[in-house]
Amino acid sequence: MRQAALLLLLLAGCAPEPVETARIVERPAAMEAIRQPVAEPTTPDDGPAVDRFDVDVGRFDSGKMWTFDEPPLDWLKEEYGLDTDSAWFARARLGALRFGTSCSASFVSSSGLIMTNHHCARDAISDVTEEGEDLLENGFYAAASSQERRVKDLHVDQLLSIEDVTASVHGAGRAVRGDNERVQVRRSKADEIARERMRVADDSTIHVEVVELFSGGRYAAYTFRRHHDIRLVMAPEKLMGYFGGDPDNFTYPRYALDVSFFRAYHADSSQLAIDTHYRWSAAGAAVGDPVFVVGSPGTTNRLGTVSQLEYERDFELPRRVEALQRREEVLRPFMGLDAPQTDALENMYFSISNSLKALTGQLAGLRNDTLIAQRSAAEYNLRGELFKSDSLSSRYGQLFQDLGEIQLSKRSEIQRSAAFAFLGTDAGSRILTRALYGYYYATMKQRGFASEEELEEVRKQAMSFENLPADVEQMLIRVRLEELQQSLGALDPTLRGLTGGESLDSVAARLATGSALLDSSRFAVLLEEGYLSSDDPSVPVINALAPLFFTAQQQNQSFGNREELLEGQLAQARLAIYGSSIPPDASFSLRFADGVVRGYPYNGTWAPAFTTFFGLYDHYHAYRDVSTEWDLPPRWRLPPEGLPLSTPLNLVSTNDITGGNSGSPLLNEDLEIVGLIFDGNIESLSNVYLFSDRVARAVSVDSRAIMAVLRHVYDADRLVEEINASQ
Repeated sequence: MRQAALLLLLLAGCAPEPVETARIVERPAAMEAIRQPVAEPTTPDDGPAVDRFDVDVGRFDSGKMWTFDEPPLDWLKEEYGLDTDSAWFARARLGALRFGTSCSASFVSSSGLIMTNHHCARDAISDVTEEGEDLLENGFYAAASSQERRVKDLHVDQLLSIEDVTASVHGAGRAVRGDNERVQVRRSKADEIARERMRVADDSTIHVEVVELFSGGRYAAYTFRRHHDIRLVMAPEKLMGYFGGDPDNFTYPRYALDVSFFRAYHADSSQLAIDTHYRWSAAGAAVGDPVFVVGSPGTTNRLGTVSQLEYERDFELPRRVEALQRREEVLRPFMGLDAPQTDALENMYFSISNSLKALTGQLAGLRNDTLIAQRSAAEYNLRGELFKSDSLSSRYGQLFQDLGEIQLSKRSEIQRSAAFAFLGTDAGSRILTRALYGYYYATMKQRGFASEEELEEVRKQAMSFENLPADVEQMLIRVRLEELQQSLGALDPTLRGLTGGESLDSVAARLATGSALLDSSRFAVLLEEGYLSSDDPSVPVINALAPLFFTAQQQNQSFGNREELLEGQLAQARLAIYGSSIPPDASFSLRFADGVVRGYPYNGTWAPAFTTFFGLYDHYHAYRDVSTEWDLPPRWRLPPEGLPLSTPLNLVSTNDITGGNSGSPLLNEDLEIVGLIFDGNIESLSNVYLFSDRVARAVSVDSRAIMAVLRHVYDADRLVEEINASQ
């Protein structure tokens, strides 16, 4: 891999893994995993002492995120009496979409109409808002096709085919020695396979990605139809799309209208004619009905080792939670104010608070002894099966010890890594993020590391961050400097050189008020004129920080590459024993998940399978004096005429989902839409590590509610007619 690509990988690797946002095609670093190693047994009897735990290994502890090349035909027949075939799964696959780089979506009409969540559309809504408008606050509806607004840099992907390319990728890696070299060769081979398939296709709408499955145990070439001309058609007000706000986030019962509609067009702006789309269910679903989710879940960690889980529990997650808490505290006072860059601030705050709540729930799950005990039992069983075979034992018996030793190595670097948490991402100061990209861009350009195409990609990424107010920037920079001081020590020579004897407050104020990087347009000029040779006050700061940052990232990448190879071997061992009965961890690749509509016990009572508009108005009247989170837009404060308040609004089901599934369709056995996934309940957050459907639930907007509000609230007759005509 060329040096430019390596630096880009390092920059990408430093980003926080967003809950909705984790797009992982190949895993650039290890599963951010976990614990001190246990002694490697010489026989299974020396393994984890699980008999002290009263736990059983469940059939679906590893989840139900099935891939489309190995669908669970026998299970669907056994559990639901459902006879499925390749045509059924082809329809399920072709109706689904990957929405941008973080969410899911679906085609819901023959004319390219797309449905996804409102919270997945927030950035797009902001992007098409014109001067004097507030579309996030007031909503949007295009009464005619000419009023639909194109969203810059938004695309959707429709999966056309899957091809196993494991032999080619693994074969390339065998020719080299060294963990870093082997990983890079594999990635280069994967990129080569993707490029070659796109070259042969000779079609600008064809996009190919080689997806890593089973931690590199398998690789598959996913061929997509990519649509670039995507236009906003309808979005409700933010108060409806995010009703209940952060307090209701990851909870249930819920009463949110988290839906939006877009449309895909051909490159020549002509309208699409879609052969395969999901039809709408007028009847919706009932309690006990089988339902299916087709979408692109972000990431799970169900197939790693207990030592990895314990590292994540004790080191990685607490560090990330603490860093996000600092940034949430900085942004909170600015919420609800009529300040410059309001949309950017609110979107940033939403992303951080969403991630923070999710990670806190995941951490709580890992701190539950039952979860670790169940994973220990599964690991014990796997190790026992390995030691039944001399060949498997000889090949894979050392894996658990080796993975445990890596966790010890990562522990030694955690302090230095903490110094750079979220540097270079959209969860921190735009000035420092742009400075890092500026350093990177200038270095690539000066040393001839990159092609013009690679430079343009970096420049595009550098310019993608929205501006923040100077006072917010100052506080975010102050947080970053405090983290550096805590991690490196006040006497660290780099930190002392960076501050030049000034206080942290003074440095932060000087950057926030004096740097051209506060404004994206001024930054664009500096980037082209030569950022590092400018007199911008951010230059000496990033000249001090960037070398330390890249050194830390290279060390972490080295650990990650070693861990990735070992995880791939562990996956191969698991495949040798269990075959494809266990689905791979989520990787933002298209999956199919089965479940049923069902409520659950909570807080000493019962959470019903469905909520209604009656509950929406109950919450509005009960909580509106407590917080604006349960306020309603003006047109909603009196029940709209004709809207049946008994209409189901939200529902819960036992489907296996995680971040990235937002916007996925909820389908009945006829592949008709009965709902729209938008969240999981708080009890589902630990499913990242071990799947359970006892009380964990996926939360959806009911299809009947969506149709009712289109008719009776937003007068969206054009959409209603289009959806009905596509039945």
